[in-house]
Amino acid sequence: MSANDAPSGQQTTQQPQTYDSPFLKACRREPVPHTPVWFMRQAGRSLPEYLKVREGIPMLESCMRPELVTEITLQPVRRHKVDAAIFFSDIVVPLKAIGVDLDIKPGVGPVVAEPIRTRADLARLRDLTPEDVAYVTEAIGMLTAELGSTPLIGFAGAPFTLASYLVEGGPSRNHEHTKALMYGDPQLWADLLDRLADITSAFLRVQIEAGASAVQLFDSWVGALAPVDYRRSVMPASTKVFDSVASYGVPRIHFGVGTGELLGLMGEAGADVVGVDWRVPLDEAVRRVGPGKTLQGNLDPAVLFSSREAVEAKTDEVLAAAKGLEGHVFNLGHGVLPTTDPDALTRLVEYVHTHTAV
Repeated sequence: MSANDAPSGQQTTQQPQTYDSPFLKACRREPVPHTPVWFMRQAGRSLPEYLKVREGIPMLESCMRPELVTEITLQPVRRHKVDAAIFFSDIVVPLKAIGVDLDIKPGVGPVVAEPIRTRADLARLRDLTPEDVAYVTEAIGMLTAELGSTPLIGFAGAPFTLASYLVEGGPSRNHEHTKALMYGDPQLWADLLDRLADITSAFLRVQIEAGASAVQLFDSWVGALAPVDYRRSVMPASTKVFDSVASYGVPRIHFGVGTGELLGLMGEAGADVVGVDWRVPLDEAVRRVGPGKTLQGNLDPAVLFSSREAVEAKTDEVLAAAKGLEGHVFNLGHGVLPTTDPDALTRLVEYVHTHTAV
């Protein structure tokens, strides 16, 4: 059941004050007063106020402090006037919450002490309960009270990307251990992804029930796969996640990097909104995805380091390619880069709003 096709009268968790926001209207493929804008990794990274409040606090600890999560999530909304907030967290938070021994090392990323590579290792991945992430529920309650009519996007890591971190033991360029397991023991691989789908589903449900107005599933590393491998070995788990939250009636966004060849399958997995990185123009992306989906994207984040005129010219290209789409949410084609000038993001939001106003 798509959030866009929910029968009248179906119970949803969308807050009345956010329902008619430009962001949610675009996700539902309805007319909007202007193209809505938000940025992946807008909560943090490039903002001096973020660096100040995070000083001396490890990443995972930051994700478990409701007051800090609330402040960081609100910072880009205050500064940039974006049309949606993205919950400040990390994709490995639910794994940490169920007892996986991992840490986020600065300059490296998530590092797992004992990689999961055998059937016996699966026992270390227990179910996630709301009590495991009570700090998430508390933070979202605080945020929705502050955000008012601005929607909050919850998120989680997709099963493939979580599996990649768990199997490799950390970030990987070639995913050799991950692919070796996927090809060499397809049943164990399927069981691993199914277990991770359950954990991810539970994490998203906690966020929606706490008040998130939409959710995004990040499959950061799935672009490493060919379409035939995605369909056979990954798509069933992603579909399970999307199906598990379908009845809530909130838009479901799917995004991955380097996924130009997978865009149609990612939409087929159950997303209402398909995120597109900067490598595929939106007018080509819509051909690959097909009708019935909103597209999200897709300015190259590196463009923001250029002149104001160049940023506006490249933004015009994205907006031109988006003309005729059933729905469009403007975003970068990946996350905000850490050394991005915050003022460039503020100007970009204003430019898109002004140049798409009806």
